[in-house]
Amino acid sequence: MKLALKQLIAILILLLTTPILFTACSHENPVTPQEVDDEFFDKSVEIIRQFGDTPPGETATVTLGDATLEFWPYTGTTFDGTPVDPINVVFAGEADPLQIRAALLALDGDRTAFGFPDAPPFNTVWLDAIGGDVQTTCAVTGHGWVGSVVQLTLGDYGPLRAHLRLFRTGNELGDGCWTLGGAHFEMQIPGTTDHQVLSWELAEQLVMVDLMRSGLLDPEVPMVPTGLINEAPSFRSIPAVIYNLLPPELVDIVGGPEPPVTEPVPLASDGQGTLFNVAIAAPVIPGSYTTSTVVVFDQMVPRPYCSEGPGDYLLVSGPVDFRLTTVVTNSLEFHTRSKYMGSIMAQPFDLSGGTPEPIGDPFPARVSGRQIGRMNQQSSEIVSRDSRLTHESGGPQILLEQLRVPQSGRKVYRSQLHCIDH
Repeated sequence: MKLALKQLIAILILLLTTPILFTACSHENPVTPQEVDDEFFDKSVEIIRQFGDTPPGETATVTLGDATLEFWPYTGTTFDGTPVDPINVVFAGEADPLQIRAALLALDGDRTAFGFPDAPPFNTVWLDAIGGDVQTTCAVTGHGWVGSVVQLTLGDYGPLRAHLRLFRTGNELGDGCWTLGGAHFEMQIPGTTDHQVLSWELAEQLVMVDLMRSGLLDPEVPMVPTGLINEAPSFRSIPAVIYNLLPPELVDIVGGPEPPVTEPVPLASDGQGTLFNVAIAAPVIPGSYTTSTVVVFDQMVPRPYCSEGPGDYLLVSGPVDFRLTTVVTNSLEFHTRSKYMGSIMAQPFDLSGGTPEPIGDPFPARVSGRQIGRMNQQSSEIVSRDSRLTHESGGPQILLEQLRVPQSGRKVYRSQLHCIDH
């Protein structure tokens, strides 16, 4: 069903201007999740709804001593069990996400003793990550579906960085706990806001080196392999068009064939993660961090939604502004707020014949999103909203998505897609 332009723009304005609210939180009054309701969507168009009440079909188990943790060994972006990244680091003991964050943020950038070069991003320090999508995983024997309230990065937004998402499971381990992590080494795709994963294993090694450098691991059993928990010998792949642009140094990191290639190159994965036995608690220190960056689109990309086929491409140009603020309060409560916004131009191209052919007129597009998260000793919650709007000659096309993942209570994912009728 085709919606009126005024109606669709009104929906978008409401989405962008309505605040996300959290109730007050203290030791006695933990975070109370707020409902995400349908007011942001047009009820005459289908809304996809998920409520985190269905566990994923595949689970894995890790053991430390007599304690075990059962979990989904992947991350996703919804609650439907579609894997996006592998879980490849697991932390046990004094291992709350805020403690792991504090441990990594306290380190300097000198990793030369472990064979890493004195060059970015390997000689940089860990920071809160800007521009990272909220992801989900499932702690089957804990809180169920959980979200990545804490995200860290080693390196700037581009060109290269390691990216780590941390997930509180709610599983106790004596006086400690279990935390899951998904780490990957990635590059910013030139002329876009997107990143391409280059290695799971290198990011896992960087986390391993830095946990060793922290001095917080148990001296007798500092770490153990998880055993086979996810897909091997590879998981996901690098598109040929991106792989063929990689310099020799990055080809070596990927461990793939000599370019050029005509098929996607698999991303190597041994299917195992590393379980870290954290014996000493890193002190969580109050403070704040603010960062921003502007990424300028200047690239031809596959149409991200409402595509009419594999040859449907857009030449996209224009800036997208990213901003992030994180705060650890004096009561050791963690807050994160991030947003991005861009008004860009898009020229449609047809690549089905092998040669780019412009079709139709260029049109304006608007992208925006925001995340608000909170974590204290008792509870946590992460909320994200993303919107895409194009003003094309045949009418507007819109993609709206919302994700709310409280530690306990009602979890919600909703999305709505409106494409032009042809």
